[in-house]
Amino acid sequence: MTTGSLLAADLVIAVLAAAGWLGGGAASAARRRPLALGLAAFALVATLARAITITALARVGWWFAAEKVLIAAPLSLAGVVVAGSRLLRAPRDIRAVAVPLLFAGYATAGGLLVTVLHGYPASAGTALLTLAGVLAATAVSWRVLAARPSGAVSRAALATAAAALVTGAGLAVAPGAAPAVPHDHEPRDARTVGEPTRRFTLTAAATTVRVGGRDVAAWAFNGQVPGPELTATVGDVLEVTLRNRDIGRGVTLHWHGYDVPNSQDGVRGITQAAVLPGQEFVYRFRADQAGTYWYHTHAVSDVGVRKGLYGVLVVRPAPVAGIDVTVPVHTLSGRPLPAPRSEPVPAGTPVRLRLLNTDSTTHRYALAGTPFRVAAIDGGDLRDPTPLVDTAVLIPAGGRYDLVFTAPATPVALLVDGRAVWSIGPVPATTDRWPVLDPLTYGAPAPVPWSRFDKEFTLVLDRGLDLRGLLPRYAHTVNGAADPDIPPQVVRGGDVVAFTIVNRAQYVHPWHLHGHHVLVLSRNGKPATGSPLWLDSFDVRPGDVWKVAFRADNPGMWANHCHNLAHAEAGMTLHLMYS
Repeated sequence: MTTGSLLAADLVIAVLAAAGWLGGGAASAARRRPLALGLAAFALVATLARAITITALARVGWWFAAEKVLIAAPLSLAGVVVAGSRLLRAPRDIRAVAVPLLFAGYATAGGLLVTVLHGYPASAGTALLTLAGVLAATAVSWRVLAARPSGAVSRAALATAAAALVTGAGLAVAPGAAPAVPHDHEPRDARTVGEPTRRFTLTAAATTVRVGGRDVAAWAFNGQVPGPELTATVGDVLEVTLRNRDIGRGVTLHWHGYDVPNSQDGVRGITQAAVLPGQEFVYRFRADQAGTYWYHTHAVSDVGVRKGLYGVLVVRPAPVAGIDVTVPVHTLSGRPLPAPRSEPVPAGTPVRLRLLNTDSTTHRYALAGTPFRVAAIDGGDLRDPTPLVDTAVLIPAGGRYDLVFTAPATPVALLVDGRAVWSIGPVPATTDRWPVLDPLTYGAPAPVPWSRFDKEFTLVLDRGLDLRGLLPRYAHTVNGAADPDIPPQVVRGGDVVAFTIVNRAQYVHPWHLHGHHVLVLSRNGKPATGSPLWLDSFDVRPGDVWKVAFRADNPGMWANHCHNLAHAEAGMTLHLMYS
C-alpha cells in the first residue's frame, strides 16, 4: 500500500470510527440497546484499525502523522477509556452510556477535523481548541440527556478554550510574518544581452475561437489558441513586445521552464506590474538554452491560461534534418486541443515530437507503432536514453517531453489520454494497458555534482482553513500557511540548495520553481538511478516525498508554487529570495 493510500484509508477509518461512536450514542439515547452495543463495538474495531494506520504513517515520516499522534490519538484513547469503562459496568438502562459514547464520537471527530481543517504542523493551541470543542459538545449533550447537568464539564470547556486563545490556535497561519517583497519593474538586465535578432509582438485580447466544431469564448494572443509559436536558434536575442487590448485583469508573459533573468520572468507583483488594457511591456533575453518551453500569462494565471493565454517557445541548437512537431495539449472550455491531424512522413525520416502539457492536471501520452526514445525532459537532454516500445509517459502540468524516432513505413500515432492527436496513417490499436515510464530509472546515471548542501528546506503540502483574509478560505497550504503569509526561502548566490517536498494532501501537486531547474535526488526514499533529471515541473502525488537540489545561480525573487494554477491561486505559492 502506498503512503497516499494509507492517508486515504486513515481518513475513511476515522470517519467510520466517529460515525460508530456517535451512532452508538444516539442509539443508546433512544434506548435501542442491541444497535447501540453493535455500533460501539464497530467503533472500537475502527479505532484499533486507525491505530495501525497512524503507526504505519509515522513510520513513513513524521509529516504524515504529527497531528494524528499528538492530538487525534490521545483524544481517541480518552474516548475509548471513558466509553469502555462505562460499558463494562453493564448498566441496566442503556441510556446511561449515551454521553460517554457521544464523548468518544466527539473526540474522534475532533481529531479528524484537525487533519481536515488544520493539518500540518500540529500546535498546542490547535490541540487545546479541539479539546475545548470536544468538552463543549459533551457538556451540551450532558445537559440534554443527563438528569444532572455537569457544570464541571462546561467550566473545563471554557477554561480550555481560553487557554487555546492565549496559546494561539490560528489555522493556516505562518510561523512568522512574511517579509515585504521588493518590486523592481525596470528590466535593467535586459539591456545587457545585445541587440535583438528575433522580434515578436503578442497582443492579448478577448476573442472567439473554433474548437471541435464549436465557437468558444477565449482570451488569446494574436487571436489564436495557442498563441503564435516563438522559435529561435541558440545565440539569438529575443525581443517580445506584449500588448494588452482588452483583458481587464491584466496580462504578463512568463517563460515557463526558461531560466531568464529575474526582471524578465513575468510574475505580476513580483518582477513587474500587470500590463493593463492599452499598455505594453517589452521582454528581452538571450536564447542560450536549447529545448522545448512555453509561455503563458502570470497575471490571474488560473483564469488566463485556462482561457487560452499561452503558446510554445522552442529554441533549437541549429537547423536539423527531419521533421519537428510541437504538440501543446490543452483543455479549452471542456474541449481538448490540439485537433487531431495526420500527415505523410517518408519512411526513414527522423522525427521529433515536442510534447507540452499546458493544463493544470497530468496527461498520459502514448506513441504507438514505433520504437522511440525520450530525448529530453523539461528542455534538458537525457543521458544515453534507450529505445522504448509500447510504453506510455505521464507529463505533469507544465512539463515537456521530447520523443524522437525514425519514421517507419507503417502507421504511427500519438495518443493523449486515449485520443489520437497526431499520426502517420491509420491509428493503431489502443494503448490503455501499456506500462508507464519512470523517468527516475531511465537513461545512464552520472555522479551528483555536490557532496553537501548549504541550505535545506522542507515544504509540507496540505490543506487548511486560512483565517488571515477578509473571508475564511479552505486553502492549499505549505507548512501550515497560505500565500501571502508563507515566509520566503532565503538563499545566497552560489548556495547549493536542497528541497524536501512532502504531499500530505489527497491532491496531485505539480511543483514548479521559477528561474531554476532542480536535480532530482530521490522520490519516497529511493535514489534516482537513471540519467540526471533536471526538471522545472514534477508531480508530487499524495504521500510522495521528493528530494531535489539546485545551485542558486540566478539572483532575484522567484515564485515557487504548485502548477495546478487553481491550487496556486488558493494559497500554494511561496517565493525563493536571494539575500
